[in-house]
Parts: sequence; C-alpha cells; structure tokens
Amino acid sequence: MQDQGLAQVRVAILFSGSGSNLENIIAQKHAITAALRPYHLAPHIALAMSNNPNAYGITRCKRLGLECKVIDHRDFGSRALFERALAQCLEEYRIDLVILAGFMRILGVEFVKRFRAINIHPSFLPLHKGAHAIAESFHSTEDFGGVSVHWVSEELDSGAIIMQEKLPKIAGESLQDFESRIHALEHKLYPKAIIEAIIEAFGNRAKGVESSGQER
Repeated sequence: MQDQGLAQVRVAILFSGSGSNLENIIAQKHAITAALRPYHLAPHIALAMSNNPNAYGITRCKRLGLECKVIDHRDFGSRALFERALAQCLEEYRIDLVILAGFMRILGVEFVKRFRAINIHPSFLPLHKGAHAIAESFHSTEDFGGVSVHWVSEELDSGAIIMQEKLPKIAGESLQDFESRIHALEHKLYPKAIIEAIIEAFGNRAKGVESSGQER
C-alpha cells in the first residue's frame, strides 16, 4: 500500500553477476526510504532483472524475497530485440527508475530515451571509462582511483554525474586489495546517489501529490 501523501517511485535493479551491489541496496532500503520521506517520495523496489541465467545475484534475490526476471540476451537475434523485451517487462511493472548494478550490457539509444536509468562505475569519471576501469585506474599514474554514479546516456559512461568520490591509492597495495576497496566505496556511495537521483528526477511528482493533498 502506498503511504498517504507520498509519491511512489517504482524501481528496477538490473544486474549480470554476483549482485553484491543489489544486495547492498536492498539492505539500505529502509535508510533510503527514510531519507526520501521528507521529500514526500516513497521508493519501491518492484523488480530485479538479469540477462545472465547463471548469475549468483538470482540466488540473492530468492533469499531476499525480491522478484527476479531473467531475460537472456543470447535468446535474441539483435540488441534491439533484447532491449525491446527488457522494456516490455519494465513497462508491465510500471518502472520509473532503472538502477544498473553490474549490468554488463551496453544499452542502446531507444532504451535510454525511454527510461530514466543510473549506473555505477568503478573510476573517477571521466577517467577510465569502459569494462576494465579498475585495472586501468590501478596501473595509471594518478594517485587515486574512485567511484562515480551517473545518469545513463547514449554515450558509454558519459552521462551527467550524480555523485562521485576519489579513493586514495596505497603504496605497495595489490590490485586485488585495491579492487576490494573500490567495491566497498561502491557500497557506501550508491545508496546515497540513489537518494539524490530520485529527488532530482521525481521531486516535481512529490510536489504534485502534496498540492493535491492540500486541495482536499
């Protein structure tokens, strides 16, 4: 049931792998809800989706009681057909915001125009775009790595930044340890960025609910 006077924002989380960011978001959902309540917004995680039928994140969803739809991209003859199936499912569930949490498929122009979506990237953008960001950042001459959360745009890892944070490098640190610290920073940053994204994108919806409530 929707809280009286709050505008509901229906969210889907898309993933391809272990689903650690997905589980972290679920673990933080009460804090996210509490942070958005003063803005008259009520987030609801309605659905998870994966393109990988072998993703461990599916097991996490079962344990967490979150409905998960699997749409395997390999079952479609083109990216456009795959994205059409994704879009149909998202529209059936009336999804307002798509959260990419380790979703390893590049989304096309039509999908991006159709849905508001945010993504988390393991570098301090615009540095080190693409799939090998952690290793490239680790081996770079910069004395920091980082994590960025951004709106998904037509160009890879190039949408407007919602929130980002630098991670200082540690002398003598291994790539594995650096990667672990990057993931820990992801878990810290993403819930905060989700709050900011929802306020930015749906604040006017909340004002409409508030106004209609005052008119009664």
